[in-house]
Amino acid sequence: MREIIRAENAGFCFGVKQAIEKAEKAAKSGGNIYSMGSLIHNDRVTKDLEKMGVRIISSLDEAEDDAQVIIRSHGEGKAFYDEAAGRALRLVDATCPFVTKIHDLVSDTDKQVVIVGDKEHPEVMGVFGWCKKLAAVVSSYEEALELKGDDFFVVTQTTIRKDMLNQVLKALDEKRKKYTVRNTICSATVKRQESCEELSKKSDLMIVIGGKNSSNTKKLYEISKKYCANTFFVENIEDLPLKQLQKCNRIGIAAGASTPERTIKEVIASMSDVTLENNELNMSDLMDEIERSLRLPRGGEIVTGKIHQVTEQEVIVNLGCKKDGILPITEVTLEEGQTLADVFKVDDEIQAKVIKTDDGDGGILLSKKRLEISANWDEILKALEDKIVLEVKVTRPVNGGVIAEYKEVSGFIPLSQLSDHYVENSEEFIGQTMEVRVSRVDQRRNRVVFSHKMFLNEERDKLIAEIWENLNVDDVVEGTVMRFTDYGAFVDIGGIDGLLHISEISWGKLKHPQEVLSIGEKINVKVLSMNAEKGKISLGLKQNQPEPWSVIDDNYQVGQVIEGKVVQIKEYGAFVELEPGLDGLVHISEVAHKRVGNISDELTVGQEVSAKILEIDKNRKRISLSIRETLEPPTEDAEDTAPAEEATEEAVTEEAAQTEGPVAEEAPEEEAPAEPEAE
Repeated sequence: MREIIRAENAGFCFGVKQAIEKAEKAAKSGGNIYSMGSLIHNDRVTKDLEKMGVRIISSLDEAEDDAQVIIRSHGEGKAFYDEAAGRALRLVDATCPFVTKIHDLVSDTDKQVVIVGDKEHPEVMGVFGWCKKLAAVVSSYEEALELKGDDFFVVTQTTIRKDMLNQVLKALDEKRKKYTVRNTICSATVKRQESCEELSKKSDLMIVIGGKNSSNTKKLYEISKKYCANTFFVENIEDLPLKQLQKCNRIGIAAGASTPERTIKEVIASMSDVTLENNELNMSDLMDEIERSLRLPRGGEIVTGKIHQVTEQEVIVNLGCKKDGILPITEVTLEEGQTLADVFKVDDEIQAKVIKTDDGDGGILLSKKRLEISANWDEILKALEDKIVLEVKVTRPVNGGVIAEYKEVSGFIPLSQLSDHYVENSEEFIGQTMEVRVSRVDQRRNRVVFSHKMFLNEERDKLIAEIWENLNVDDVVEGTVMRFTDYGAFVDIGGIDGLLHISEISWGKLKHPQEVLSIGEKINVKVLSMNAEKGKISLGLKQNQPEPWSVIDDNYQVGQVIEGKVVQIKEYGAFVELEPGLDGLVHISEVAHKRVGNISDELTVGQEVSAKILEIDKNRKRISLSIRETLEPPTEDAEDTAPAEEATEEAVTEEAAQTEGPVAEEAPEEEAPAEPEAE
């Protein structure tokens, strides 16, 4: 069975295909339409365009005013554009993007330009017309050796062979010329030549299909002839060497950039028992394939294609139909600093969504963003159904809330759903990334509502449940003082508030919690009781310190001089606080060496004093103190004698006992209000 193998890269390149599509579109618009030179090096295509009304001219003088003039993919020089503008001619610019790039390069440099290519080729002539200085054109090692001057800026014709450039650079290196090189050989050309070379090495006979005047097709023929002696240049099926074909079992097919797909398929179809490598194809299959190639995808359809070319602004995709897909950079999601070339590679297969079947230049407009958006909506719907948490970024404020982005989908978060507390101004949330629940979806109207509050409440519920599960009475935990009341303080212990009653803050007597605590202060508290049903947790702070009377012997002894603060004054003496929860009595007779009639004349509440411990009565929890014992005794002349009517110390002490209760015992606390429920 005869095996026919088609080269992987064969047929129209993007630039040629774009030019034909633009010409066809211009022809449909009517009026006088001209092509500046043959639009394509293929007689069949040229004749078809002539039938549509596209006439070939060699000078703008041949065009009527207000006519449309098509610039072929080879491009034209700057003078051409200036002349057309002066004539008010309407230009249909079909210059290949690769060629346009060369125009930009040479017009931006002040160096001597060297163009590697055929000086008679229209593309080279067009590039020549964009150079600031007189450029040199070379096509061989020998010509490069003859170059005069130094510091060259080297560019290439898009369709030359890489070895031509290498030979020119070799000559410049030998002559020690300074140069900057921009390899502007079209990647599609390189691939077409490489696949032709590879196929010719393993074929019995090679057919190279293309126009006789096509430069790139001639180069394919030269490459193929080098590796396969039985190589034939074929422009259409009439040129097929039928006798030679019958003698060969393995036939290779290559085609130039100007060769239409239908011509390639007609050539293949004219051979019986056609078999393509890795893709068996009979005549019926071939006709089906041709039919498929004529059908254009509809708007909204998801298509798969192979990347044909990547430029700075767009990706060209071969969709297997008569038009290429155009994926502009605006329809691609790129990270900061990324380019299309970073993301897309030639020959990679991609999926995209069809936006328009005609982008205005004859291509099919594609979008990766819209394909991603469809997938993003699927994720959002699944998140709503399965209660999945999504991560969004808040981008801008709107009336009543903010806009938040989930990948390529914009959603709304109302002010009331931005936090678990009241939000008056949304500005503080702009730029934040936050977790949300999906609360409502209307895909027909492209609307989705997110809620950060739902997420926070769920997380808080989980945290509280975890706290109740792991917390036990008598545990000591770290907490943060959140707010005060007259009867205590509320302390956050990791997501849930507990009440620290005023009586549990200190062993001493307090009038208000803020005497010893401050908002935001971190403290270690002990869990005194828990009531899960009511959500109450009672905490204690003083329990972290021993009750003063339980360690009295460790800290105080009779005869010891202490520093304390006067906390209460009575007629019979003053109470001095040694530490919270531990007071001692300085009897009026122990205040000074002199007779004291009114103790308020000697001491004031809050005054810091030194006193000596006279007695510690642990059973009655009383401490007797003396300030007098810490003072220097006065001289004999200054001593006062106590009057006979002065009450004895024993009598006063007894009075104190009757009036105030045991020395150093706290007066009974006023009943505090009932504990509120913990928050």
